[in-house]
Amino acid sequence: MSKKKPEPTLPPRERAFLVGVEFKGRRTILALNDSLAELALLADTAGLDVVGELTQKLDRPHSMTFIGAGKVDELKALAEETLAQVIIFDEELNPRHQRELEKIFGPDSKVRVMDRTGLILDIFAQHAHTKEGMLQVELAQYEYYLPRLTRQWTHLARQAGGGGGRTGSAGGVGLRGPGETQLEVDRRAIRKRIDHLKAELEKVEAHRGRYRAQRKRSRIPTVALVGYTNAGKSTLLNRLAKSEVYVADQLFATLDPTTRRVELPGGTTALLTDTVGFIQKLPTTLVAAFHATLEEITEADLLLHVVDISHPNALNQYESVQITLDDIGAGHIPVVTVLNKIDRLHNPESAQETMRRVPKSVAISAAQGIAIKEMLLLLHQELYEAFIPVEVRLPYQQGVLISLFHEMGQVERIEHGRGGVLIQGRIPGRLAAQFKPWKAKKVVEIEDGESE
Repeated sequence: MSKKKPEPTLPPRERAFLVGVEFKGRRTILALNDSLAELALLADTAGLDVVGELTQKLDRPHSMTFIGAGKVDELKALAEETLAQVIIFDEELNPRHQRELEKIFGPDSKVRVMDRTGLILDIFAQHAHTKEGMLQVELAQYEYYLPRLTRQWTHLARQAGGGGGRTGSAGGVGLRGPGETQLEVDRRAIRKRIDHLKAELEKVEAHRGRYRAQRKRSRIPTVALVGYTNAGKSTLLNRLAKSEVYVADQLFATLDPTTRRVELPGGTTALLTDTVGFIQKLPTTLVAAFHATLEEITEADLLLHVVDISHPNALNQYESVQITLDDIGAGHIPVVTVLNKIDRLHNPESAQETMRRVPKSVAISAAQGIAIKEMLLLLHQELYEAFIPVEVRLPYQQGVLISLFHEMGQVERIEHGRGGVLIQGRIPGRLAAQFKPWKAKKVVEIEDGESE
């Protein structure tokens, strides 16, 4: 009789202590306690156990240690009492704050100091599985850590010489010129790695651009799934496309974009792309590194904004996503809002009040399949039946757009002139973004007959 193999033992989870600050007069999406609760979920996703938290109200960050000197002493005592191994700030620390705090909680105490941005980067590193995702995360990590580089971060330089730590080779990092410190050599090696990563991501961006152009030629509209992390986007994509995108009840469970074909009413179709979830205080380094991925949103014909209506901060999360969409240049794209997880509400009818406040919205349950038909009908209407009035001045070189207007729109007036054509009429709302750069401006005639 064969013996059953013992289950592998997981390494013990590190103990984390959280620090939150409320700044007087600063408007935030989430209240301090809610933001710390979200930080605790992020810590759990990263594989950490939260053992305590500390808060402080301030007018502005302390110049040296972010929080006041008295709070630093209190934090150090609490960290020792709870045996914390990691201290996580719910704000992004600048390099000076990071260095000063690391001196206080230095190598001797074996307590690491990190901020919300560093934690999110760590989670992204765990969840990136495609080459593109790993390149984007690695770039964001290096750009974040470069100004914070000290002797304790020299492992990053070793990674820089060997492809982000995946080969383990230090490359030529050890060669120093006259008068150079090892830290300067490390910084130079990381800058070189950053340049390489940017070049690789430019290739990814070019490939995505060709793929998007091919999709546009197919005339199949594209819909980008957007929403706060863990709102249920991947579950909805699986329901609509009968696919098996990874789903887990944690923040940032999926990172790499996935596109699937979805059947709509009336025999129509759309391409649905699941994108990375948003979160409040989204690190700017991530937004920059994920430019190629975020273009899947900015180039979409329609956005499907998924909101977890069962979450106590659902409307705050909705607002946070809308702000981020504006920040990345997607605020002009038509939106259908999906109030997901109504099966978790004690009173599902309460979602109706939210629907009255949010335009073009529908309440569903992606997990249970509730009201999916109603949502698909709304998508079909927005993509194929909703027309908007436009007036555009298209150069003759834009023959594809001129043909598209005639083929898909309703031409009410057309005037051919020198260098282009003025078209007034109505087009499907999903095509509005393509024509936006050519919106007609007021023409002023001057004496020689030319216009400006």
